Amino acid sequence: MERILGDYLGEFNGYSGWIVWNLFLAFIPMTLSFWLFRWQHPSRSLIWWIGLVVFIAFLPNAPYLLTDIIHLIGAARSTRSIWIVTLFFIPLHTFAILAGFEAYVISLINQGHYLKKQGVGKYVTWAEIWVHILCAIGIYLGRFIRFNSWDLITNPKNVLLVSLNELTSRFPVVVILITVLVLILFYWIMKQITLGIVLRFQHVRKVNRGLLSDQDLL
Repeated sequence: MERILGDYLGEFNGYSGWIVWNLFLAFIPMTLSFWLFRWQHPSRSLIWWIGLVVFIAFLPNAPYLLTDIIHLIGAARSTRSIWIVTLFFIPLHTFAILAGFEAYVISLINQGHYLKKQGVGKYVTWAEIWVHILCAIGIYLGRFIRFNSWDLITNPKNVLLVSLNELTSRFPVVVILITVLVLILFYWIMKQITLGIVLRFQHVRKVNRGLLSDQDLL
């Protein structure tokens, strides 16, 4: 029994040990998005701009979890017990991927809220598309070149040179374009679900406060 548990623990470390760290990285931009885009700021100070740079640098970590499905595939192929794969690896990886992408969705919803508050709501969709493109590039650099978010801050020159070199090759461009399409599709679906849940909770709160009747929820 001890040997079996040891084997499964080794498989977890090899194929699922990334979950806590990657989720931590994914929630950094989401947390910053509330401070940047939801809190009241008298003006955009130097600290605010620094926070925005960190937000942009770390944002690709949230949708990056979509690519971690390769770890689930690896775990399914190497694990001898189908029950461990079905009852442990699949639910765990699915939760991590959805949680990371939801952090991405919330971050962009907060960004859109800020743009509307600034009177430029007509640019929300274009801002989202540009974010998808930048994140697709970041995902490629992270997955294939193995750059980290902090490399953009600690070694921006190398990141820029490598990025320009990669973007002049066919394979990276194709991968990035496919990634952009995937991000747009999944983001649209998750955004509708998220906004629907938020609106539902808002209606329930109004009903509880007596501002609406139960019929208004139908």
